[in-house]
Amino acid sequence: MSPLSDAPLLTAAHGNSPSRPPVWFMRQAGRSLPEYRQVREGISMLDSCFMPELLAEITLQPVRRHDVDGAILFSDIVVPLKAAGVGVDIVPGRGPVMDAPVRSKEDIGKLPILDTDVPEVQEGIGLIRNELSDAQTLIGFVGAPFTLASYLVEGGPSKNHERTKALMHAEPETWHALMRRLVPTITQFLRTQVDAGIEAMQLFDSWAGYLNERDYREFVLPYSQEILASVEGEIPRIHFGVGTGELLRAMSEAGPEVMGVDYRVRMDDAAKRVDARVLQGNLDPALLFAGEDAVRSAVRRIREEVAAAKDAGDIDSHIWNLGHGVLPTTDADAITRAVAIIHEEG
Repeated sequence: MSPLSDAPLLTAAHGNSPSRPPVWFMRQAGRSLPEYRQVREGISMLDSCFMPELLAEITLQPVRRHDVDGAILFSDIVVPLKAAGVGVDIVPGRGPVMDAPVRSKEDIGKLPILDTDVPEVQEGIGLIRNELSDAQTLIGFVGAPFTLASYLVEGGPSKNHERTKALMHAEPETWHALMRRLVPTITQFLRTQVDAGIEAMQLFDSWAGYLNERDYREFVLPYSQEILASVEGEIPRIHFGVGTGELLRAMSEAGPEVMGVDYRVRMDDAAKRVDARVLQGNLDPALLFAGEDAVRSAVRRIREEVAAAKDAGDIDSHIWNLGHGVLPTTDADAITRAVAIIHEEG
């Protein structure tokens, strides 16, 4: 991997000093934007992920509106499952719901594996790349195997992941078989994006924060490591999970260049916990409701924490983001202003 671009986000991802503080927000493309609600009217979430022109339009909307330095590919964690032929739908107000849960070795053996490119996604990536400037970075993403496994085992979103953890501990061989079954689908979907032209990627583990470090290392880490290794040396790799402050060291051992930090951990503390030389994060998304003064104060605080981590030699650079995704009811103008404040202060 060589930093061939003038894009601030890629420059920072390679551990160098960018021309301006790079920023993008998780869930920047979505319900917070009126133009998103308009173009998706009457179209299901999953269907929109397989419509190249709509996929491209939704991905580009926040770049045009907010002046962010990165476009995150509009997709969903379960898109590779859908592409493989798994029965899944995203139910409004609930999330991904499976036609049938996967809880036995027989179920796992029948789970389809994605072994081809996804042409609709590749076409959409081509359309996006045609519109982005050289200073803007296209980020792809895939869901981590633990989060996908939990959706499959639980049959949908879960507050406690009790069936998932029960399978993990009562039938560890079955659990590992499920994870081994999922990895090829995830890596193939990632390869689809890389070959089509994404310039960085994020492995997103929504539910890993429900695990302790011991279980994460035994039941999850080897598989996330395998996925990230599949594109090693090709593009910068970001790894992020929610509520994963106590897992940061283990998650960073999966091999990413950039470690995402949620809003619960100070950036200078996070820097001491990780192997990665670049951090991403970690403005609290709720602060976008608090007004410009609150955002500016938080940006200055995070900037100081990052500077302390650099001075200590713990990290080389930083990519700005929220410490989770944009909340759906966030005012779009507040997002635009937050990006401007970061560019001014960050």
